[in-house]
This record gives sequence, structure tokens and C-alpha cells, in this order.
Amino acid sequence: MKKLLLLFVVLASLDVTAQGGPAWDAMFRAIPEAGNIGEYMRIMSARPHHLGSPYGKENAEWMLAKFKEWGWDARIENYDVLFPTPKERLVEMVAPTRLRLSLEEPAVGVDPTSSQRSEQLPSFNAYSVDGDVTAPLVYVNYGRPVDYQELDRRGISVKGAIVIVRYGASWRGIKPKVAAERGAIGCLIYSDPRDDGYYVDGVFPDGPMRNKDGVQRGSVMDMPTFPGDPTTPGRGSIPGAERLDLNQTTTLTRIPVLPISYGDAQPLLAALAGDVVPMDWRGGLPITYRTGPGPVRVHLKVAFDWSLKRVHNVIARLEGSMYPDEWIVRGNHHDAWVNGAQDPASGMSAELEEARALGELVKQGWRPRRTIVYAAWDGEEQGLLGSTEWVEHHQAELRDKAVVYINTDGNGRGFLNAGGSHALEAVVNSVAQEVEDPQTKASVWKRMQALEIRRGPAAVRNEARSRPDLRIDALGSGSDYSAFLQHAGIPTLNLSFGGLDPSDGIYHSIYDDYYHFTKFLDTDFTYGRALAQTVGSLVIRFADADILPFQFTNLADTVQTYVTELQTLLRDAQAEIRETNRQIEEGVFTALADSRRPFRQPVVESVPPSINFAPLENAAAQLTQAAERYRKSLEASRARLTPDVIQTMNKRLIHSERQLTDTAGLPRRPWYRHLLYAPGYYTGYAVKTMPGVREALEEKNYAEAEREIARVADALSRGAALIDELTSALDKLSK
Repeated sequence: MKKLLLLFVVLASLDVTAQGGPAWDAMFRAIPEAGNIGEYMRIMSARPHHLGSPYGKENAEWMLAKFKEWGWDARIENYDVLFPTPKERLVEMVAPTRLRLSLEEPAVGVDPTSSQRSEQLPSFNAYSVDGDVTAPLVYVNYGRPVDYQELDRRGISVKGAIVIVRYGASWRGIKPKVAAERGAIGCLIYSDPRDDGYYVDGVFPDGPMRNKDGVQRGSVMDMPTFPGDPTTPGRGSIPGAERLDLNQTTTLTRIPVLPISYGDAQPLLAALAGDVVPMDWRGGLPITYRTGPGPVRVHLKVAFDWSLKRVHNVIARLEGSMYPDEWIVRGNHHDAWVNGAQDPASGMSAELEEARALGELVKQGWRPRRTIVYAAWDGEEQGLLGSTEWVEHHQAELRDKAVVYINTDGNGRGFLNAGGSHALEAVVNSVAQEVEDPQTKASVWKRMQALEIRRGPAAVRNEARSRPDLRIDALGSGSDYSAFLQHAGIPTLNLSFGGLDPSDGIYHSIYDDYYHFTKFLDTDFTYGRALAQTVGSLVIRFADADILPFQFTNLADTVQTYVTELQTLLRDAQAEIRETNRQIEEGVFTALADSRRPFRQPVVESVPPSINFAPLENAAAQLTQAAERYRKSLEASRARLTPDVIQTMNKRLIHSERQLTDTAGLPRRPWYRHLLYAPGYYTGYAVKTMPGVREALEEKNYAEAEREIARVADALSRGAALIDELTSALDKLSK
């Protein structure tokens, strides 16, 4: 009765007949219920539901039925994708003593779903190659290029060795990639308690963090090259699709890889000899961390079933009443490594409640102007399979129709995290100011601002207080937005709440389940409701806007910061090399040498040359001026807009983000076409902005950096030209 009364009050206080205004937003935000979100999670996470599992298919069919119940036109779209699953896993220490590792996560008595062993995928890294290797063990910290540089300085090689590397600091797929490049023949990835175990908080089941037997599963596909089915790059894995042979694929690892717990890792690390590691390499185990090699030798064997599995993407639509060929696309994945309550059901459940609430609005008389497409992706965990195959399959249609893609994944308690296309920064801020934070009862925007002020340096604090919009993050990879933004050039957002609770402790383990979530995370699902309110409000804003809510001044401002960062990167590299060369000349390293601890001195390097940033500076200035002209013209002309002008402008606005892409793609990875945002080739999830230029500078390929500067400048100029076209159309209304 109270809920009906609340809806009546909202209806009475708003003009619900006006399309495009805030009325439907506010009505929508009153509808989602936290209890429903919790119930969806309970159902979805009741059993393991990885790609290809029976319960994964059941979940897809259950969601399909729910969408239809709520008034959506829904269907399941299938793709057949390569997904290897383990047939054999073996790790044993063969010297100086023999010890076979358990490689098992035991059930926990108080956690009812942790005992579903027959349905659980064992701990493994997907897209590792088969392998059977025995070799000395070397500890390589997080396994980044910088870590191998430290080993080089100590005269330690991993050639012909098996490396043991801890999770964290870079995406897991980077670790075997770099190890193979350095000559290693095998890789073990373990979770150190300093990163996600007892060093952080109590361990499960008494606390939220990873216990000694917990293992992080995960894909090690080379997704910075391209995500999706490794055998069908750039095209959907539909029946009859042309496929590469396994020996032709480029995103499988080159060496065998397996994840282990810190309980299994400890005896290996404790037996290592060699140098004591640097301070920042030391984890939380009660041992002296050493690099090796010697005397530890390890036997690693993995073998996989290299068969195809079926993807079940659930695709639901609400047809647009005025612009049916303009699509607002929203998605979250439904597959998990095991039960997956936090990842992904916390986000997928919010999406389902949005869909229910939007269906309720339709019953109240709302008709979205644009078509709304809701997706529940399958196969995300293995390599963004379901979303990538769908985008590749439908890319011609999406190129002309997709207005925006809005993504979520896992969700927690705390602060709104927003990333994506910077032309969407203003609309995110606008919605965040209207959604209530469940704890403070202030807006979620106010809480975001408070976090910036409290934790940021002086410049960030000042900007958070004075800039009209809080900044959103640039997107790298790690969730289903990659194909939309970085391949198809579709404006994209990725949203979640978090920051109050550590959740990585059960990430990709059998303990990521309903019991853990309701004991340690968003226990009353109020932040799930806040996520549904936020994303659903954005969907309505985009679906019903007269002129699509792209604000290019924020994009131009962000682009200017990227140009400055690149110039600073080059200047810092020049200064550092000059100083190192001077110290070599002065004999500083010779004077500091310790005969007991051999250390390779640096060698004299050429100072990086000056680079011509003028094309980039000029194009950024051109974009800034075009964006400001458009802003002023739109404000002045909005009252005189006609339906024909609106439709013409929106057709061009849909293509604004596409101007920042290049069909040739990035150097050595053409699948990634966006010239402003991409995952780093050696970071994986973490973003590299203006990646062609930035990575060329980092890799000291200065000729390539200048070529990439020209390409990015051309893209910015294309964007500015499109914005100027829009301004010209608006200015004609004033004459």
C-alpha cells in the first residue's frame, strides 16, 4: 500500500504527459525495489553457471521469460565459441623435496553453495596452451616489464624457467605474455595475502577476504590484441563462420599457465634461494621472499578440451515510438566462473530490475522515443565473448543505429564509479545529482564530490569544488564495453558503486556466492537499487532526449589534458635519461657497487629526440573551439528547433564518436580502432589514452610516435568538423 501511495504522490506532482522531461525519470526512480534485486541474485547464483553449463542456459531462459513477462520483445541469440576447459592439472615441486600441490578449494560448512563440486569449474586460466614442463622456479613479483628490468639489473634470467608471479598491478593475461617474451617456459599465478588475503581483512568465512585455499580463476587470452573468440577475429561466431585453426590464433598464451592459492604457493616460495627481493616485491606470507633460481624445480602440466561451447545472449527490446532506428543499448553479463553473486549477478540483477521498472512505465503510458535494447551477455569471463561476437555480427547495423552503450558488471556499496566517453560526462553528472545515496541521503553526486575532495591532491580538490562536472574515467578493458567503444566507436559508459568493502578476496573463486554477498557486501541491496535508478535514468534521458545529450566541451577539455600528459611523458623521459647518463659519467654506480651483491650498471642511452606535437596541439584547439561554438549555438537555438532539424542533427550526433576511430586500428592490433581509449598492450585492463602515441613514447619508438600524432590529430579534426556542421545547422535557424 505504501508503494502505491508513493507512486500516486509522484504521479500527482509531475507532468507525466511530457516526453523528454524529468517526469519519467522521477517516476522510474520510485519503482525499483531492493528486495527484487536480492531475489534475482539468489536465483541466478544458486548453482554454478559458467559458459556452456546447464544452469547458465537455464538462467538465460529464465531471464528471457522475465523480460517477456515485463512486456519486452525478447529472444536468445546464440554463438558457438572456442572455450577450453581443463582435462588435467598438475603442479609439483620435484626439488629440493617432492610436494604435489592440492589445487583445490574446499567447501566451507556455513556456505551452502560452496559444496557443489560436481558443477564447479576447477581453478584454471582459460586460453592457456597445453603443456608439460619441468624447470627451475623464479619469483618475478607482479610480472610486469618493470619487474623484469629489476631482474635484469640483478643478472637474473627467466629463460628456460617457470615463473611464479602474484596477481595484481596488471591484468593476469599480461603475466604469461611478458614471461614468454622473456624466455620462460611456464607460469604460475598466485594470490598473495598482502593483496587480497589476511593482510587486508579477515579471511572467509570469518571475513570477506581470500583464505589460504582460495584461487582466482580467469582468462589469460591476449585481449589487448583483441577480445572475443580467438578463431573468429573481427567476425561473429555464427554457424558456418570461417575459423582459424588453433595454430593460427594469436591470442592464446605461448606457455602453459595455472593459478594457485597462497596456501599452495607458500612452500614453493619458502624454498627459493637467491637474492632477497626489493621491499615492494615482498608479500604477506611469513617467509623471506627471494627471487631464485634454485634450488626449487617445479613440474607443471595442463591439458584442455579444446571444444566449442554455445553462448546464450539474451536480447530484449522496447520499440521506439518516434526514432525506432536509434538504439539505446544497455548490458551486463550473466555468466560466472562459478556461482558469481558479486561478479556478475550484483550488476545483472540491477539490470533486470531496471527492465521491470521500465516495463511498469510503459503500462503507465510511457513510450520511449528511441528503441531500447537490453542485453544479458554470456561468455564475458572468458574474453568478452558474447558481447564481442554480437557487436562483430551486427556491426553494420550498429554503425548507423547505436546511440550509446551503457555497461555494468559487479556492484558494491559506496561511491558511484563512472567511466566512458567524455562527451557523456555532463549527462552522467546530471543524473548523479538526482539519485539519492542510500546511506547519506544526499545525492550520489555529492558523495562522489566529497571523495574527490577528501582523497585528491590540491589540484583535484580545487577542481572538484569549481568545475561544473566531476570528471569520469577513461575506459581500458575488462568488461563488455570494449567491442562497443573501442571497435565500433559507439559512445559508452561503464557504471558501478563501490569503495566501502573489499570484494577482491573472493573474486573468481567458489566463495563468490549469495552467502558471501549477503554477509559482507551490499547486504540489503540498496546500492543495487541505486545502480538501477542511475542507469535506468540515463537510459530514459537518452531514449527521450530531443537533441542527444552529448557535451563536447568536456571532451575537448579532457583531450587537452591528454596532450599535456604526452608532452610531460616525453620531457620526463628526456630528463631521466640525461640524469642517468650523467651519473654513469660521474661514476655514481661504481661508487655504490656492492661486491657481495652483483648488480648490472645501467648503460648510456640516447636522449629521446624532440617531437613535433604541433599537429596535436592545433587539432585539440580546433576541437575546443568547435565544442564551445556548438554549446553556445545549441543554447541559443533550442527554442527554435524543428523536428526535421532535430532528426538531422541526431543522425550526425550518432556518428560523433566514430570520428575518433580509424579503421586501420592501432599499431600491431588493428581490432582496436579508437584513437583516444584502449587497454594498454602491457597493462591489459588499465587504459592508455591516445594509446598509439603514448605506447610509442613508452617503447622509445619515436618515429611511430610522430606518425600516431598525425593520426590522432586527423581524428580530432574530423570530430571538430562534424561539430561545426551541427553548429552551422543551428545557426541557420537564427537567420
